[in-house]
Order: sequence, then C-alpha cells, then structure tokens
Amino acid sequence: MTNRSDAVERFLRELEHSRKDEVESLRSAILAAHSGISERIKWNAPSFCFKGDDRVTFKLKPRDCVQLIFHRGAKVKSAGGFSFEDRSGLLTWAAEDRAVVTLRDMKDVTAKQAALVQVVVHWMEATSA
Repeated sequence: MTNRSDAVERFLRELEHSRKDEVESLRSAILAAHSGISERIKWNAPSFCFKGDDRVTFKLKPRDCVQLIFHRGAKVKSAGGFSFEDRSGLLTWAAEDRAVVTLRDMKDVTAKQAALVQVVVHWMEATSA
C-alpha cells in the first residue's frame, strides 16, 4: 500500500516552481521515512500528515527556495507545556510550537535531507502524543 496521494501527484504535475525538483526529492524522502506518514493538499501545498493530522506542510512562496513548516495541525492548540528538542539545528522557530526549515537549492536539500527526515519523523511522533 502506498502513502502517496493522487491529489498531490496531480498538484505536482501542474506545479510551476523553480525548486520543483527539490520539492519532489523532499516529498519522496519524507514519505519513505515512516509508513504512518500520509499526504494531502492543504493550504495550497503538499502537506504531510501523521495519524490523520497535518504536521509538516510545504510553503512554496517565495519561489527561490523551498520551505517546510512544522506545526501541530490545522486547529490552534495551546503551546503550554509543549517542547521539542531540535538536535539537528535545522529548525528556525516562528512560534513556541511552529518552526520553519528553508532550503535554497538541490545542493542544500542533498546536504540536509537525511537530518531533515529524522526531524520530520521525530516531530510527527512528538506532536501526536
């Protein structure tokens, strides 16, 4: 059984973005990282879900980079008591419970992909507990 979505496949076929190859590389790596990760289109971009809740979503603007937004789902939750240890140093915190990873090009993706995938899995498990 695949965790790839037909809706995301269609979205990516039609996507015009200078970093489309980077998006597709990251998507494949994230989906391969854990069988519990699924995907869908949310907020006009591919979003990765864990246990049915959105947890990591692409931000496709600006078009000169690719960003992944780490969040705790579509509904606002209290950040009280929430903590996450980013051992990779890749996350830039936008709020107590929301972070961003910015990747500039394929060289950046290649250099950071293994660590990033580990952070994605750890984030999904930590925010789903």
